[in-house]
Amino acid sequence: MSAKIRSILVDDEAGNRANLKSLLKNYCPQIEVIGEANSAVSAMDLIHQTKPQLVFLDIEMPQGNGFDLLNKLDRIDFEVIFVTAFDQYALKAIKFCALDYILKPIDILDLKAAVQKAETRILEHEHSEAWQVFQENQKSQSNPKIALPTGNQVDYVPIAEIIRCRGEGNYTHFYLKSGKALMVSKTLKEFEELLKEHRFLRVHQSHLINVRFVKSYVKSDGGFLRMEDQSEIPISRQRKEFVLAKLK
Repeated sequence: MSAKIRSILVDDEAGNRANLKSLLKNYCPQIEVIGEANSAVSAMDLIHQTKPQLVFLDIEMPQGNGFDLLNKLDRIDFEVIFVTAFDQYALKAIKFCALDYILKPIDILDLKAAVQKAETRILEHEHSEAWQVFQENQKSQSNPKIALPTGNQVDYVPIAEIIRCRGEGNYTHFYLKSGKALMVSKTLKEFEELLKEHRFLRVHQSHLINVRFVKSYVKSDGGFLRMEDQSEIPISRQRKEFVLAKLK
């Protein structure tokens, strides 16, 4: 890439900004740091002034967090890489929309991979639907959408339309209310963590179900669940007592 990616760093701690700036200089030469901000308020002004292509954004800051900053912008026409200490709630929101993040302390390989993905999107002039979905999810927690990367595209699916998920090694198959099926190259365990607060229940090593779509419990053949799509989902012996208690 001949022209460098015009970038800004947003973090309330000067030491964190200096460390990230040094790592970018040494390992990501395609990045040009054109400004720094120490709060969401100053970042807003800096974004309007410099019109960056990429923003490295901390989440927890004084005077509003990184999410507040993005929600106040009328338009997000730049890529964002979240740089944050581990925060389960924040990471769930980010993962739901397949956005990029790196954890503090920064791992060089994670940094290079995130920058490379951002560079690809900038080169291809992609305006990702992820941001629209991210903002919708922030405003309404009642029916959020989840990003499902399938092949060379990302499908944004309302959680309420997912009937069940089936794990197969490093892949997860999603079965939707519409009858459509999607395959994602992530483990069932990852989606269990994301979806368990949305009435999804792991009933078997290979099966995660949306409780809303359970039609009946059948006692024969060791016990299984019949879902509204007529699928029959086995319940593992170890989980049976727990699952039946949850369904009650």
